Amino acid sequence: MGLPMASRIAASEFPLIVWNRTPGRAAPLASAGPVLADSPRALAAACDIVITMLSDAGAAQAVLCGPDGVLSAARPGTVAVDMSTIGPDAAREIAARAASHGVAFLDAPVSGSVALAEQGALTVMAGGPREAFDRARPVLATLSKAQLYLGPQGAGAAMKLAVNILIAATNQAIAEALALAERSGINPATAYDTFASSAVASPFIGYKRDAFLSPGTSPVSFTTALMSKDLALALAALGAAPHPLTSAAKDFLDAACAAGYGDADFASVAQLIRSQAAIPS
Repeated sequence: MGLPMASRIAASEFPLIVWNRTPGRAAPLASAGPVLADSPRALAAACDIVITMLSDAGAAQAVLCGPDGVLSAARPGTVAVDMSTIGPDAAREIAARAASHGVAFLDAPVSGSVALAEQGALTVMAGGPREAFDRARPVLATLSKAQLYLGPQGAGAAMKLAVNILIAATNQAIAEALALAERSGINPATAYDTFASSAVASPFIGYKRDAFLSPGTSPVSFTTALMSKDLALALAALGAAPHPLTSAAKDFLDAACAAGYGDADFASVAQLIRSQAAIPS
């Protein structure tokens, strides 16, 4: 997600400096004009707004709060925007560390696929100081169709988990519905087109078509392992509230990971159902 998001900013009026944990990943941006920094510290020293997009809370804490991280060089008044899915507890912890450096922190994860990131059509869900959100919003608008302010620190992170509960539940429902259709002798593509034309039609059903019908041939939009990680964060945030649907979706994602689909698109739960149900091909 980070590369297409940075590409959108590079194509805008804003000057851009980039850094990536894996050397070379940011190289494709060089031809578009951005400066490549050699560390988060070097990047932060030259920026007024710093955006991070990472895989989990541990990575976000290392890049933002580590010895050579963003906060080690960010000037007071800098806005740090973390767009990773890290959960509200980690967001509030990083926000407190940022505040001690005079840095305003926004937890601002996104909803949308890689294709939507390439189109600049993501949805941003932000929590933190309103003034910091207003300052960062013009930059966020270059990579998103909507920038939503949810409230205080942790609100954006919590909203992302709420959205991902819906996505994971829909993903599981599609997989099970396809299994029923296939067992009834209905062509999977015809069944999927029926879903997309029915009352449950949604953007998610639209853009996941290839992932469900042609697994392994379409780009991975989000891995099974990462969705499982996000549901673990959601379960922690739910606490004592009942969560049978979230728990069931998490259990099946974990089973898919154990079956070797951890790095595959999370639509691969359909393949696991197929294999366990012995649906004729």
